[in-house]
Amino acid sequence: MNPIITEKIVQPVPEPTVRRMPTYLNYLRDLAKRQEQFITAPTIGRVLHLDPTQVVKDMAFTGVSGRPRVGYLVTELVAALEDFLGYNRTHEAFLVGAGFLGSALIQYQGFRESGLRIVAAFDIDKKKVGIDIAGVPVFHFEKFRDLANRLHISIGIITAPAPAAQQVADLMVGWGIRAIWNFAPVPLVVPDHIIVQDTHIYANLAVILNKLKNINDI
Repeated sequence: MNPIITEKIVQPVPEPTVRRMPTYLNYLRDLAKRQEQFITAPTIGRVLHLDPTQVVKDMAFTGVSGRPRVGYLVTELVAALEDFLGYNRTHEAFLVGAGFLGSALIQYQGFRESGLRIVAAFDIDKKKVGIDIAGVPVFHFEKFRDLANRLHISIGIITAPAPAAQQVADLMVGWGIRAIWNFAPVPLVVPDHIIVQDTHIYANLAVILNKLKNINDI
């Protein structure tokens, strides 16, 4: 028994929907491991604290529609979400800044499960250049351009210190990088056609500490 497959919606996918997709996938992968066959939108909504109507709207972007009364076939929905997110394809990336944060990202196995493979790291610290981190070689930053062109790398990850982040971004753009994942706590100025995703750990920590302070003040 297969779910009803419809044509994928071609309209732009809202960013909140994209952000929810990995959460759906993690939950559904767990169901698949438990050999659950079907799941309904109301059940997904209840477990993930979402409106079932929103779940249905989100799933429509994958091109999969559930069957009446039984819902979605779990394995088919997992495959559709992996395809939607690009997890079933390999996206190679370069990382600049092989310090503690950069090293942690390189060693994080979850990226490989999500289709992201950091194939090389770069730094200007002579103590870091030439070492391997979990099998990923660390080169001097001056090697970035040549290797990016040779390997056709389009994703750059910045974990360099804040004062150097903009310069690193400028060079990445000039050397063919089309998407930047920025972990430096500074906003980057890049051309409009360059994709930038900021992950500011300090900003998230500030929110947590502020909320904790408000609770303690009550």
